Amino acid sequence: MKVSFTQKEYARLLELAHLGLWVAGARPDDPATMPERYGDLAQKIFGLAETFGCADLVESDVNGELFPNEKITEDSPAREKLDEFVEDAFWSELVARLAERDLRAERGLDATKIGDEFTDEEKEKLAGFEDAYWREFESKGVDHLVVLRGGQG
Repeated sequence: MKVSFTQKEYARLLELAHLGLWVAGARPDDPATMPERYGDLAQKIFGLAETFGCADLVESDVNGELFPNEKITEDSPAREKLDEFVEDAFWSELVARLAERDLRAERGLDATKIGDEFTDEEKEKLAGFEDAYWREFESKGVDHLVVLRGGQG
């Protein structure tokens, strides 16, 4: 198979590879975090940077392993997308977990029961808890969030 990219397309492919690897657990500042499953492919993609006129976007570590440099990891649209992803994931997961916790506490449900196992009535109640948390967090962020250590107080 033969694939061709413009310089701009290849630069975006590097951004996409960085985003995918970050989600898979790789961190540019720690080569040991590169998931084994994707390492060879990542090296192949990064290794073509010079060919596509993007050598300024990739660098190598002391072992010769290639990785995207700060132009991709810090100063790019990819960084903005990654920050948005992390922010969205944080709030979505926080809301979902708190809502499920509250539903279990209110209903005395088994702590191992998860989303797909809820009845329609429980899903409706869960949606109410989620809506309340979204309204709170959208207006106040974590300003009113309190963690009670050692139990529910």
